[in-house]
Amino acid sequence: MNIKGTLPLLIMQCVSYEAKHGYQIAQQIKQKSEGVLDFKEGTLYPTLHKLQANGYLKSFSEEIKGRTRHYYQLTSNGAKFLEEERKEWNQVVKAVSLALEQSI
Repeated sequence: MNIKGTLPLLIMQCVSYEAKHGYQIAQQIKQKSEGVLDFKEGTLYPTLHKLQANGYLKSFSEEIKGRTRHYYQLTSNGAKFLEEERKEWNQVVKAVSLALEQSI
């Protein structure tokens, strides 16, 4: 399942406490959603790059066992944006839940 528009929010949440590389981000989202959300590289990396271009993430590289890993972490602007997006998401979830509870 790929709920349109949730990936940026999920990525920012994943890196809100510590920097992670792309594979770690994808695995954390999949694990935390009990396998329901499984974003592939073709979706994940363009979103990471867009968040970085918008100033919400910054990145750095490290070489580990001869392999270069690109890590992403939240910026202060990203933290503000994440908080706004969380509030908006919670409002949407509440509204949809209310609508589903009502009989038609």
